[in-house]
Amino acid sequence: MSATKQAGRKPVVLIHDAAIDEYISTMLLTRMPEIDLLGVIIINADCIAQPALDAASKLHQFLGKPDLPLALSRARGWNAFPWSYRGDCVNFGKIPSLAPYQSKISQPPPSGEDLLAGILKRAVSNGNPVTLLMTGPFTPLTDVLTAQPGLAKGIATVVWMGGAINVQGNLDPTTVNPAVANTHAEWNAFWDPFAVQQGFQLCPSLQIFPLDITDSAKLSPGFLSSLQQQGNTSRFSKLAYEGYSLVMQEPFYDMWDVTATYWLHDKSPYTAPVSKPLKITTWGFEQGWIQVDSRPPAGTDPRLFLSFSNPDAFYAGVLKLLA
Repeated sequence: MSATKQAGRKPVVLIHDAAIDEYISTMLLTRMPEIDLLGVIIINADCIAQPALDAASKLHQFLGKPDLPLALSRARGWNAFPWSYRGDCVNFGKIPSLAPYQSKISQPPPSGEDLLAGILKRAVSNGNPVTLLMTGPFTPLTDVLTAQPGLAKGIATVVWMGGAINVQGNLDPTTVNPAVANTHAEWNAFWDPFAVQQGFQLCPSLQIFPLDITDSAKLSPGFLSSLQQQGNTSRFSKLAYEGYSLVMQEPFYDMWDVTATYWLHDKSPYTAPVSKPLKITTWGFEQGWIQVDSRPPAGTDPRLFLSFSNPDAFYAGVLKLLA
């Protein structure tokens, strides 16, 4: 029996694409006493790969976890994020709290797929499956499972921030060509809809946090004010406030990834999930549109978290972890 299993902590791998909120998610995972963060894999999606890795390496040192495995996925997407979105990781790496640190990531960086496959192989071997928290596209996971299907046995559940079910998507025709900017797709699904389709088929347990719930997780003035105040006594709150300050003037910016992350620690602020078979449009103008499948194949239906039962408790819980 592994030490992690003996201690009763939940082994987690974070796969993200290095937006500001995902760095905050990394911090939160290390503040959750019940979580054993085994590794972090970055996808070159809503970021620029080298600055994203450099910022992550600095953050891991700040958190006192310089040896936390960090790797870059070799995944390639179908629809690239706009360059205007992708620079947040550059700015995050320059915030004052990270100034004392220098990146220690090797060049070229380790392979994210190799890291994930190795973790899943150990999970299968020791009978302690891991939770995958994915706050970016599905592609790194589906690439690994397509090459080695047996590694799915090493997965306890997949928690994915992605999609839009009963609300509009977030493709902006001012930053995306109107020829493809449909009103239904969410970016993590739109980046590689084919991988999402594979994920629906390959993942035996899937928890989805779509825009339906994350649209309610705004960077509210009250939350930011409390975070700033906590920053006077908490270095974690100070760093989080510095990060969110980079995007607080963007009216569309939500706590997308923290919404999915916090669920691993406390499920009480969320309404009960609904289980629905899903399908995604992989071709044509509506590419990336996720819908309920009226004629689904046999298999486990994903669980959809569509709203908060107590949004105030969500904000308060995040603040408590960062304090």
